[in-house]
Amino acid sequence: MVVIWGANYSVLKVAFQEIPQQPFNALRMVIASIVFAFAITVILNRAKKGATPPRMLFTREPLLRRDVLSLAALGLVGHFAYQLSFVSGVALTSVANSSLIIGATPVCVALAGAALGRERVSRMHWIGAAVSAIGIWIVVGMGAGLGGDHLTGDVLIFVSVACWTVYTVGAATLLKRHSPLFVTGTSMAMGAVPYVIVTIPQMADVDWAAVSAWTWWALVFSSLFALCLAYLIWYAAVQKIGMARTSIYSNLVPIAAMSVAALWLGEALTPQKLVGAALVLSGVALTRIRLPMVSPGPR
Repeated sequence: MVVIWGANYSVLKVAFQEIPQQPFNALRMVIASIVFAFAITVILNRAKKGATPPRMLFTREPLLRRDVLSLAALGLVGHFAYQLSFVSGVALTSVANSSLIIGATPVCVALAGAALGRERVSRMHWIGAAVSAIGIWIVVGMGAGLGGDHLTGDVLIFVSVACWTVYTVGAATLLKRHSPLFVTGTSMAMGAVPYVIVTIPQMADVDWAAVSAWTWWALVFSSLFALCLAYLIWYAAVQKIGMARTSIYSNLVPIAAMSVAALWLGEALTPQKLVGAALVLSGVALTRIRLPMVSPGPR
């Protein structure tokens, strides 16, 4: 997931030269929704014939009315609102600002999960999250200045972080009964519909005949991998290892993006970036440490 999302930054950077952000995003959400719908249909048909697909792809629990409402809410918050605010925010602020703010996602998810009683977050996890956040600040944030001319964009990125937090935490109950494939695919389709409606005027202004073959391939890559596969892995991880542990890995995405950009686009790797990357990796490693429980002894 980290490698895919990291590579996707460079893919988008080149593709956005021919297709504006919102129309590109709308198209990839439509493609991803169609692929998810096809996959869910195939899995359901195989299950009817007696096959037992992995739990990540299929569950036999009935779809209740509250499940439909929850999926619709996830689609509106985690796909429609998130994608709209994230793409708009990136366009109105700097890469440093957006990356720095997004680095707060693991802490937000852990806080929300702990506040709702969904997960117990260990002390080492908080320490690791702090070390990782410092690493992100060294990599992309030392030149960032929040507010000022970038205030609107910064606020929109903060909104996107809040949406992603709700999307991650809000699916915990659904993932106990339904597969990551079903939850991800259904919520994405429900979010894609309003997203496409909102972006129709911008899509009409694009000269689609002038779009190169490479950009069409970039659109397919971003749809199948950055949305379909990576989102599926995200929810599968939430289901298996929990929200807090899954979200901390998102701090590795800027490091992967930096590495891919260096190899593909020739962007320089400075000593500052390498030190920051080492701190991010160390922070993620710290979250895996489990301290032994110590008896408080007699009082």
